[in-house]
Amino acid sequence: MRILLFSQLFPNARQPYHGIFVENRLRHLLAMSGYEARVLAPLPWAPPLVGRLARYRAYRGVPRSEERHGIRIDHPRYVVIPKIGMNVAPFLLYAAARRALRRMHAEGERFDLLDAHYFYPDGVAAAMLAREFDLPFVVTGRGTDLNLIPRYPVPRALIRRAAARASGLITVCAALADDLAALGIPRERVTVLRNGVDLETFHHDAEGAAALRDRLRLEPPVLASVGLLIARKAHHLVIDALARLGKGSLLIAGKGEEEARLRAHAAALGVGERVHFLGGVPHDELRTVYSAADLLVLASSREGWPNVLLEALACGTPVVATAVNGSPEVVREAVAGEIVAERTGAALAAAARRVLDRGASRAAVRAYAEAFSWDETSRGQMQLFERIVKERR
Repeated sequence: MRILLFSQLFPNARQPYHGIFVENRLRHLLAMSGYEARVLAPLPWAPPLVGRLARYRAYRGVPRSEERHGIRIDHPRYVVIPKIGMNVAPFLLYAAARRALRRMHAEGERFDLLDAHYFYPDGVAAAMLAREFDLPFVVTGRGTDLNLIPRYPVPRALIRRAAARASGLITVCAALADDLAALGIPRERVTVLRNGVDLETFHHDAEGAAALRDRLRLEPPVLASVGLLIARKAHHLVIDALARLGKGSLLIAGKGEEEARLRAHAAALGVGERVHFLGGVPHDELRTVYSAADLLVLASSREGWPNVLLEALACGTPVVATAVNGSPEVVREAVAGEIVAERTGAALAAAARRVLDRGASRAAVRAYAEAFSWDETSRGQMQLFERIVKERR
């Protein structure tokens, strides 16, 4: 089987960890199935004045075509119109992808299935591509594409239309499948295939953890909060929890617009010297952060399938997380940690005390995480894809 994966969420030469979970799912599928794949991963292009903004500068220098792990990736550019372009984004994305796919056809490339990730705008554009090139297509919902974007009327209508035409629908957690059903899509059409965790990359790094603890002179217990420094990730609530514990240290891994505010918040609570901002940490180096921590705390207001929880668990570090979207589906047993219903520093601190007092061994936490390898997900994909292609033929 030859698959064309279509998504903006895919690593590139300038952003090697952007959408890494999409690449990981594809790589594990190819390894298990023997399928072949090519990736069409469009990148945004903004007019010159707008294009000077940091979010668009990041895409400069990305080649039009590149190869990662033996997979060829094409990066056509599509025009973005900041602030007012949300409703037309799928059509602009489709126009760029259409030209690229026509070139592939001219080169003799043919595909059995279009595998799209993220419902809006990618899934909507994929529906148009599939219709023009007579391909069955599958769309995977991953988070805000189903729990936030459908609040807007035009995207909601386009998402519903694309979902109705898709040959297969996937979500990374049951909560997102429910969100899709709330849009009027029959729940039985949705296959839940969670993200897995790379158990080779994420494991306890005792040496690195000891070095990090010594370098920063971390006072136990050590908490970690990992993710972009944006309001939705709510790192401030983890700082609140640290202050309520009355002792300990906090590692914050990530970068973003909230950093100055978070630093000020920590200082105001009198814990500024115990909160350590690590900046952006490369994905495959996060295991050192997880390993140095006694507990990972995720205080997000929204998540799809929170990969950081599985990564921490694979390193033997238990977790505390807010009860949003896929998080309760990750933390199902006490050995893994706790889910809190109330998004407050007090609730997070209380849960942190309970988890730390239980003192689950790193080996036991790691054993729990080992049930979340990519194998089950790859098998589910194979069953779905082969059924679709067989029915098509």
